[in-house]
Amino acid sequence: MDPSAWSEFCRALEKAGEVILRPAAPDTPLDRAEGYRYLTRLLREMLYTTVENADPDFPRLHQLDLTKIGADNPDNVYLTATVRGDRTYRLTGTRGSISYFSVGSKANRYAKDGTMASTGELSDQDIAVAPDGTVEIFVSADRHVGNWLPLAADSTSLVIRQTYLDRTAETPGEWRIERIGGPAQQQPLDPEFMAKALRRAALAVHGTAATFAGWTEMFMRHPNELVDFGQDMFQRAGGDPEIHYLHGYWTLRPGEAWVIETDVPDCPYWNFQLDNWWMESLDHARRITVNKHTATLDEGKLTIVVAERDPGWGNWIDTAGHTSGTALLRWLGAKSHPVPSCKVIQP
Repeated sequence: MDPSAWSEFCRALEKAGEVILRPAAPDTPLDRAEGYRYLTRLLREMLYTTVENADPDFPRLHQLDLTKIGADNPDNVYLTATVRGDRTYRLTGTRGSISYFSVGSKANRYAKDGTMASTGELSDQDIAVAPDGTVEIFVSADRHVGNWLPLAADSTSLVIRQTYLDRTAETPGEWRIERIGGPAQQQPLDPEFMAKALRRAALAVHGTAATFAGWTEMFMRHPNELVDFGQDMFQRAGGDPEIHYLHGYWTLRPGEAWVIETDVPDCPYWNFQLDNWWMESLDHARRITVNKHTATLDEGKLTIVVAERDPGWGNWIDTAGHTSGTALLRWLGAKSHPVPSCKVIQP
């Protein structure tokens, strides 16, 4: 193996660090530190995906532990595995009691053009669950009888979303994946594969960080609003087709509050969350999100108050030491998609 592969990997990571220094990015000590932590989290995930869990003949589902990408949902348990479009897989498990389940096959191109196109989707309404609560899903390019998730020629991964309404009462499912008709054992590590894996990991870190920094800069054109920027770009980046996304950028001076008011459509799930500039959800130990179960409504209307301290009214969301960042309101499975009214006040 050419030792220059490691040097190229390190130089590419150094280049990725320039995303944190973009002129539009905040330069407070907290935001800057979170930016560099963001890169380390991306690197950990990309190395796991490109090196340790890269073999589509021996896929393993793993949870995205503290890896926060593109306004990750604090209510979600995310699982992912590496696959290939010319293989056939069996996904088995238990549905559990968690509020919502979906699984999609994806063509991950973050390192190339900032997209992660959907190549197949299944949600709760599509899946037959056995009387004992177990599920079997075939994953392949060719149609199967029963639960079937399509693959395309360029499919690279599976993403499972399991969404809580009430974490105190719901249990996520347990899932496993195996290739059907694959080899009996893995081959020894190929030096050429390792060199390519390092290159892919570094490009994926840079590509992912740059993609969502670009999104934030677009949101900044409409400060303290939640705007329908069009759903196509969010779907191209790997969004759930059942979800309507309203993203935004917020910025507050000391003592100010961002007040968001909206009607709430009839739908199985919705949530609002506060994120940092890098589009990572803020600390889950703090009150940074509210959903259909946890929110208090006033005659069917939702009022959210984003502020450094609880004003004593509405549904308070903690800025967690930040003065700016991004935010997201999701409507899942709704037939209408209200756009909230927003204002900044001195409470």
